[in-house]
Amino acid sequence: MSKPTVLFVCVHNAGRSQMAAGWLRHLAGDTVEVRSAGSEPADQINPIAVEAMREVGIDITGATPQLLATETVKDSDVVITMGCGDACPIFPGKRYEDWELTDPAGQPLEVVREVRDDIRARVEKLVAELQTA
Repeated sequence: MSKPTVLFVCVHNAGRSQMAAGWLRHLAGDTVEVRSAGSEPADQINPIAVEAMREVGIDITGATPQLLATETVKDSDVVITMGCGDACPIFPGKRYEDWELTDPAGQPLEVVREVRDDIRARVEKLVAELQTA
């Protein structure tokens, strides 16, 4: 069986989606293909998101915000949006989830830690569901 592909999408692909991708790579290893993108990608990853992830031993400094492409959505099995709403194209047969998460942009580290930990719990649940699918 081919491994599932999970795409995380937020507006700037600089905070939430990058943290989620970092968690999924960390927790699922090679069992899942991880992608992330943004409908309006930023120039760089949010440094506070990088710092919050570094605190838990996950390095996301090598990632760069990517523009969301229709093909990327079409090629993914699970599409998780984070506040980008209508920007994400919908294809039949895909699993879609929308995670309501605070945007870490401009937030203090304490708030970003809460978002990071919320994302971890959601990713752990997702990993468990993918492994039983």
